[in-house]
Amino acid sequence: MSEFRGIDVSHWQGAIDWAKVRAAGIQFAIIKAGGSDAGFYTDPRWEENYRGAKANGIAVGAYYFVGPACISAEDGKADAERFLVQLKGKQFEYPVYIDVEATAPATKAGATAAAIAFCRALESAGYFAGIYSSTYSGFRERLDDSKLTPFTHWVAQYAPRCTYSGAYGIWQYSSSGRVNGINGNVDLDISYQDYPSIIKAGRFNGYSKVGAAQPLTPVQPHKSVDELAREVLAGRWGNGDDRKNRITTAGYDYAAVQAKVNEMLGANQAVYYTVKSGDTLSAIAVKYGTSVSAIQRLNPSVIRNVNLIQVGWKIRVK
Repeated sequence: MSEFRGIDVSHWQGAIDWAKVRAAGIQFAIIKAGGSDAGFYTDPRWEENYRGAKANGIAVGAYYFVGPACISAEDGKADAERFLVQLKGKQFEYPVYIDVEATAPATKAGATAAAIAFCRALESAGYFAGIYSSTYSGFRERLDDSKLTPFTHWVAQYAPRCTYSGAYGIWQYSSSGRVNGINGNVDLDISYQDYPSIIKAGRFNGYSKVGAAQPLTPVQPHKSVDELAREVLAGRWGNGDDRKNRITTAGYDYAAVQAKVNEMLGANQAVYYTVKSGDTLSAIAVKYGTSVSAIQRLNPSVIRNVNLIQVGWKIRVK
């Protein structure tokens, strides 16, 4: 699975030497265009950063930071219209995002409606739209993420690994990175998706013909299930949630691929375990690389309470 190194920047990074940034190995930059968190504004270095990145062969995306009052579909659409003015006449190889950080958890439903309306307005104008927020305080507390699956996700989590459980295309893993050509800290990102190829092939983000905006369509898989399963067994797609995310983000059917992997491993045969003194269901799940809920589903007539398992029980774990 390919990975692409990126940054996201705004006027807070000051004047950027984009030639040095490129020489440092940065492949893409998501640039702040503006927002509505302090009135309605354009970032002071938006045009400068766009031109500098483009001139040095760095793929570009953009984001718009919405304020705490963006809590209805009408608000989201209005902010999208302002964003579209800033995007006009430019081309982007990476998605264009709504940045949701400033809304209150109490306005979760409204912020979700705003994010959907924002993205739909951008899609209608021919853009590949996405949503930026954090794993916990954003996608869990401020947004109803179950309604946002149609849109690509850019997830912020400053940790050794991203624990967001859904599909995402970009992980912002640090806010204190250092890159030659930028004075001070800068956000660091990894993209797991070849967005430039997807966007250009789909004619999104200014690459479409004038007046011919294309509908958002999924990337067509180009590898067979058998081929992917062999790659999984070779360790090329990671493990657990990381594997699921990467396969899904790449546009493949994770369930079909995993079923083929299980078939190749002979894992479709039932596996049983006899409960011993001191066992817990969660510990057993970890031991066999599964989950408590999965074990419960396999033993509906036996395990009714996760805190009540008895020594000597023979339970199915796979």
